[in-house]
Amino acid sequence: MGALPVFRWRLAPDGYATRRQLRARGLRPGGQDVAAQLERPRRRRPPLVAYLYRVELAKPVRPMTPAKRAALDKANAARRRCPECERDAGYVIPVSLGMCASCAYPEGQRAA
Repeated sequence: MGALPVFRWRLAPDGYATRRQLRARGLRPGGQDVAAQLERPRRRRPPLVAYLYRVELAKPVRPMTPAKRAALDKANAARRRCPECERDAGYVIPVSLGMCASCAYPEGQRAA
């Protein structure tokens, strides 16, 4: 594979898109190699790089199957369950705490 074409930030020609841009259009790279890259210059640091794919070679996103949806729901439910009190916290438990806010900061609760 030869050197990739490099474009400055916001100056890529039509026909190229990042993964996120493809996804917003309901597409995926579909096994194609990176076609080009964008570079966003920064002061005193290396540039930010974004990889681009050809839009005409992209394929449609695969539809969500019922089994895949069930597995995703189960995984998300596990991320919401507190390991200390075993309750659904109603939000994704922060990795930094490792438990729900009620268990991490019990002194913050008032006795009724």
